[in-house]
Amino acid sequence: MTSAVATADIGAKSSGTSFIGKIDRWLHAMPHPSLVVEIAADHVAAARWGVSRGSLEGYAAEPLPAGSLMPSPVDANVTQPDAVKEGLRRVFSRLPHRSGPLALLVPDMAVRVFVLPFENLPRKAEDALPLLRWRLKKSVPFDVDETTVSWMRQAGRDGGLEVVTAIARRRILREYEELLETMDVRAGVVLSSSLAALPLLEQSGATLVARLCGSTLTTAVVQGQSLCVYRSTELAAGARQFDAQAVLEEVFPAVAYFQDTWGREIDRAYLAGFGEKADLFRGALGRELNVGVEPISAAGGARDLNPQGKSLLRQGLDGLAGWAMNGAS
Repeated sequence: MTSAVATADIGAKSSGTSFIGKIDRWLHAMPHPSLVVEIAADHVAAARWGVSRGSLEGYAAEPLPAGSLMPSPVDANVTQPDAVKEGLRRVFSRLPHRSGPLALLVPDMAVRVFVLPFENLPRKAEDALPLLRWRLKKSVPFDVDETTVSWMRQAGRDGGLEVVTAIARRRILREYEELLETMDVRAGVVLSSSLAALPLLEQSGATLVARLCGSTLTTAVVQGQSLCVYRSTELAAGARQFDAQAVLEEVFPAVAYFQDTWGREIDRAYLAGFGEKADLFRGALGRELNVGVEPISAAGGARDLNPQGKSLLRQGLDGLAGWAMNGAS
């Protein structure tokens, strides 16, 4: 099969469409299976969504032994394949796969995301792809010719064209796809977990989300119709050892870039994946930004989830929940 990291160019026809709405259209250009599987650094999980938007039929999750998977945009990711396969077997024993391809969410570090300004980008994918790869050539530490690339147009801060671009090495995506294939299932679409979670956010104002998964911290800022900032960094210590200052030092460059570039302040902020330390980080971030900071379960898009769907957010499975808000059902 051909891997896909949300591979579609939806164009920029609707200047009045919110960023979340455009993400929805971007993802609607792909297959939308009801079953979505996440392979993360510390767990594997799956959710099956019903016909009604945000209606969860069932889910299963299994922890992974430390070191089973080491997310990287460059090097091999799956270091203990037998451990990951065993986790997947347990998940599928509780939530059997019925038929057809499923959606696969991979760690953020496996997929690089850029917001690129363009004067013009051809509408035809075969013409746009070489230009995107040429622009990314000096920004990624691997050969752009061996990658899967997807993109979405959006209006820039000055009304110009920007292109949200996701890029990943094909051989790294194949590591994840091959894990599923040993279970006799296949991925119809592959997407990074945080991109899948973005439709949980509000569709107005400037929203910051800081999302922790394993030792990867992803910070994104969405302003109305545009993804303004997307930054994934690998933190030095284990997830439960992070102190508030270490996280703030990673979040602040994204906030400062947004404020300097867009000339406005953050309106609200959400945290995901911080577990029992969420209150500590909420207080620290709220004081520094002078905004309300809430768990991602309080975000606007999350209100459309049924009670079972909202339970995913409480367990740190917001990528699976965001897939439902993308219209997965």
